[in-house]
Amino acid sequence: MASQAAPLIEIKQLVKHFPVGGGWTQSPASVKAVNDVSLAIREGETYGLVGESGCGKSTTGRLVLRLIEPTAGEVYYQGKNILKYGEEELRKVRKDLQLVFQDPFSALNPRIRIGSAIKETMDIFDIGQNKDRKAQVYELLDKVGLQTDHYERYPHEFSGGQRQRIVLARALAVKPKFVVCDEPVSALDVSTQSQIINLLEKLQRDMKLTYLFIAHNLSVVRHISDRIGVMYLGNLMEEAETDELFAQPLHPYTQALLSAVPHPNPRRKRDRVILTGDVPSPLNLPSGCVFHTRCPLAAGACRDTVPELKTVCDGHKVACHKVYA
Repeated sequence: MASQAAPLIEIKQLVKHFPVGGGWTQSPASVKAVNDVSLAIREGETYGLVGESGCGKSTTGRLVLRLIEPTAGEVYYQGKNILKYGEEELRKVRKDLQLVFQDPFSALNPRIRIGSAIKETMDIFDIGQNKDRKAQVYELLDKVGLQTDHYERYPHEFSGGQRQRIVLARALAVKPKFVVCDEPVSALDVSTQSQIINLLEKLQRDMKLTYLFIAHNLSVVRHISDRIGVMYLGNLMEEAETDELFAQPLHPYTQALLSAVPHPNPRRKRDRVILTGDVPSPLNLPSGCVFHTRCPLAAGACRDTVPELKTVCDGHKVACHKVYA
């Protein structure tokens, strides 16, 4: 587990709305992808971000890296708000903040040999001496479990797991401090998933990395994460240390998610929490708590007032009127 270090990354009241539609006779609507999200990621830890598809996990990761600009809010890296950085300042910090994509094949240029693709990132950020960069790529390939003769091959010559290793090597080529892993194992089979997760953990120890690990597979997130945040419709509903969250989930949505995780013992009975109703549209979010339309505990306050994300015990935060009561 990571120690109680100062935050390396901190986001405050982050909001991202995407305008859609509109025309001559109507105003454009907005997809409310991320709504007032605040969290801090300590140096050296892995922060897992989970939730259903479309809940805003990946958008949050891209906002942190400033790959897309937020509608409102602040993003701090090492105590400085990078949203205020100009082009030159942002370029200097780019190499510290990297991304591992969900689909490694689409992240690689099919016409460029993978050795050149990795070396290109070193060229862009002027990492080391030019004459030494090929040797550094060989070292990176070995570090992620590939062979030096892979340098001259093209992306289509590799399996999905190997391509993910290539994308990881490319991200690490600039010696980052913080890496957003955007569902890096969701497209892989189970045995390959475990290999990539073990590799990520080893690289984190060896290179002193900090991860934001975005996924919907709770078993994977439980294995790799120090702390976990649970998102629903662009809102952070609960946050806790991993063991605490799985032992005592407080939010009804978190309880429903965890009740669906398969147990290795098929004889063990579990109390499934079955959510009814459809997920509301992010174009038209419900008033009050966004989860109240599917929550079995919803009452008057849930429909009228947005709950704050409050600390209810040591490091355990939840946004739920029923838990406060």
